[in-house]
Amino acid sequence: MSDMKLSDKKAVGHILALVTIIVWGSTFISTKMLLSEFSPVQIMLCRFAIAYVVLWLIRPKFEKTKIKDELLFLMMGIFGCTLYFITENTALQYTLASNVSIIVASAPIITAILAHFFVKGEKLNKNIGIGFVVAFTGVALVVFNGQFVLKLNPAGDALSLGAALSWAVYSVILRTCVDKFNSVMLTRKLMFYGFITALPIAAAEGKEFPFNAFEKPEMLFCILFLGVIGSGICYVLWNKAISHLGVVT
Repeated sequence: MSDMKLSDKKAVGHILALVTIIVWGSTFISTKMLLSEFSPVQIMLCRFAIAYVVLWLIRPKFEKTKIKDELLFLMMGIFGCTLYFITENTALQYTLASNVSIIVASAPIITAILAHFFVKGEKLNKNIGIGFVVAFTGVALVVFNGQFVLKLNPAGDALSLGAALSWAVYSVILRTCVDKFNSVMLTRKLMFYGFITALPIAAAEGKEFPFNAFEKPEMLFCILFLGVIGSGICYVLWNKAISHLGVVT
């Protein structure tokens, strides 16, 4: 690959990552609104199911895979979908959204540390450390908006850290798969296993599903936004971004 092509590939990767992060940043608003009617697990099930259907419509093709591949997809579904969303969404019920934002913002550096040890060619360096400090400081300044009020909640903050760890593990596993499979197919598998592994949690929760909530246009819009854009499209874009840039970047 020529230097120009490599440069173009990285530029596309940065654009895809930027678009994805902007959308994911706005999903907190939709999630907060939905939590007034739905439990965190119910929100997860809806967005995974919607994303799965949308991705089938985009690529209605079945690919043969090996058992070891399916196990990797399962692990990604658990860490990148079920555990990540259940910990993050539940954390929002126990602690301040600012706490969740700050703690989840540690996911990139946790990812970089794990990748340093488990992914070939993904090594930590001084620039990564400097970049993390600058980015983390920026998040803190925006979240606190000049009014630093620290209210610790052990349960909520621990769940937020769990979300960051889950995303880091998912990212490292994803790096080993992202160049081997079509991004749409890979994301579809991810949503499938996320849905399957979330079902037992929903069953154990035992809460009646509030179907009538979808009669409210804002609720319907929020769940469609999370399912189609936040989960379906953005996960595909994120997978492509990691393929172009690597997991540490």
